[in-house]
Amino acid sequence: QVQLVESGGGLVQAGDSLRLSCAASGQIFPSYAMGWFRQAPGQERQFVAVINWSGSRTYYTDSVKGRFTISRDNAKNTVYLQMNSLKPEDTAVYYCGADRTIGVHTAQDNYDYWGQGTQVTVSS
Repeated sequence: QVQLVESGGGLVQAGDSLRLSCAASGQIFPSYAMGWFRQAPGQERQFVAVINWSGSRTYYTDSVKGRFTISRDNAKNTVYLQMNSLKPEDTAVYYCGADRTIGVHTAQDNYDYWGQGTQVTVSS
């Protein structure tokens, strides 16, 4: 069992930065790929970024490439999402997920565990 707790959300202005954290419990965390997803009001939850178990592979949705960076610290059982140059369209609840399958995946169905989410609001 893996439990995930996101933090770091908040209200910022366009152009600002935020760093989200996702702390995982459980000794099996290092073997899981970790992903970030987001859900805006009235929309489905969508893929943002993913990192494999070792940190050697990452993948981003096109809209955040060059602005967001996903990373992980397996010693701290934590995955991060550094978000720079934030835009109002980045406003959403951000969720982290844990994927125990090999590789990196963008589909929610691949993820076995989810956090409760953290709100990010970007004002114009």
